[in-house]
Amino acid sequence: MTYFIIVIGQTVVLPLVSGLVELIVVGGDPILVFGKWWAFWGVGTRLLAAGIAQMSGKGQTAQILGSTAPSVQEQQLTRELGAANTAMGLAGLLALVPGWVLPAALAGGVFLLIAGLMHLPKKGKNAQEAVATWTDLVVGVAVVVLATRVIIGAITG
Repeated sequence: MTYFIIVIGQTVVLPLVSGLVELIVVGGDPILVFGKWWAFWGVGTRLLAAGIAQMSGKGQTAQILGSTAPSVQEQQLTRELGAANTAMGLAGLLALVPGWVLPAALAGGVFLLIAGLMHLPKKGKNAQEAVATWTDLVVGVAVVVLATRVIIGAITG
């Protein structure tokens, strides 16, 4: 149950709440504001926490893969994925630094979007994998919307 609360909090609840608070208090372009918070929470904290858990061997990855007793190869793959997630998560935390939101978002958002799309057709997902799939897609789509807005803004001036 803790897994579901943390993941949904990081990828849906906290970006929405943070974005709403910023819009009410400071104002701004809603796409840029929500995009920044999705990058920080959905990419930054989500991937950093997942990466640390995976590298420590305490993550949910083996269970999501359907393994009750991970092989040496599965453990190695999980640790390597954890290192990548940690790096992308650290990059995502930079979304709060002015000028860094797009590179911070793209670092992990594209990964999450592709991972979510790759998991969509899989049959028989367990509950954790289903949550991971849909929250990966939510964050990935938020990053694509942010990137589109930033690029169009740069082109049109």
